[in-house]
Amino acid sequence: MKESELKAMISLLDDPDQEIFQEIEHNLITCGPEVIPLLEKHWEESFDVLLQTRIEDIIDKIQFDQIKNELQLWRLHNSEDLLEGLLIINRYQYPSMDEEQVYFILAELKRNAWFHMMYDMSPLEKVKLLNNVIFREFGLSGNTTDYHSPSNSYIQKVLETKKGNPISLACVYALVAEKLDIPIYGINLPKHFVLAYMDQDVDAEQKVLFYINVFNRGQIMKEDDILSFLRQLNLPLTEEYTLPCSNVDIIKRVLRNLISAYENQGSLNKKQDIEVLLKLIEE
Repeated sequence: MKESELKAMISLLDDPDQEIFQEIEHNLITCGPEVIPLLEKHWEESFDVLLQTRIEDIIDKIQFDQIKNELQLWRLHNSEDLLEGLLIINRYQYPSMDEEQVYFILAELKRNAWFHMMYDMSPLEKVKLLNNVIFREFGLSGNTTDYHSPSNSYIQKVLETKKGNPISLACVYALVAEKLDIPIYGINLPKHFVLAYMDQDVDAEQKVLFYINVFNRGQIMKEDDILSFLRQLNLPLTEEYTLPCSNVDIIKRVLRNLISAYENQGSLNKKQDIEVLLKLIEE
C-alpha cells in the first residue's frame, strides 16, 4: 500500500462510526510493523485523545502480532538460540529496546572471563571464575526485595538493573558459559531453576558433574541436594528434574513466571497476552 493511502486511512481513525473504524483498524494491522512510524507521527501531531488512544491500541496489536509470529518461527526453526528466544519475549514489554546493548554486555562478561581462563582449569575452577566475573565484578544478583516483579523475567531489564529471578540469572550465566564453550545447561527443577555442569568426557550418556544455584551467587550443589529438594516436594528423582532441559522448556518457564507476575500485579490484559504466547509455544 502506498504511503499516501496509508496516511489517508490513518486520518480517518477518529471516525465516530464504529464499523468504519474497525475496518480501518483491521487494514492497518494487516499492513504490519512498517506502518508504525506513520502511526507514531500522526499520534505526535494530534491533540485528539480518542485518536491517540486508537493509534496506541493499533500499534500494540501490530507489535503483539509480530511477537507471536517471531516466537512461532523461533520454536520451529531457531530454538537452539536461547538468547533470541529471550529477546523476543523482551520485545513484548520493551519494543523499542536497544538489543545491541544486551549483546554487548554478554560479550563483555565473556571477554572478562576468557581473559582469566586457563586451559588446565578444572570445572570447579571455571565455575569459580564465572561466579567472580558475573556476581562479584558485574554485580548480578537475585531480586529478593521485589521477587515477583515482571522485570525479573526480561533479559534486557535484568542486565540493566543487575537483578533477576532464578531462571533469568541462570540464562545469563548459561549464555556466558556457552560463549566460552563451558558445558553448563539449565535444569527445570520445580520451584527453583538451577544449572548443571555436564561431563564432556562421557560418550552418549549424559552425566552431571555438579549443579549450580545461581540465585545463591553460584553455590555448588550435589545430586544429594537435588534429591533432598525433590523429596521435600514429594517428587521423584527423574531425568526431567535432573538433566538439562531444552531452550523451549526454558522459554515456557519464563512465560509462566510472567503470567504469575502480571497476575500478582493485577495486570490482567498483559497476563492474557502472555498466556497466548505460552499457548503458541506449547502447540
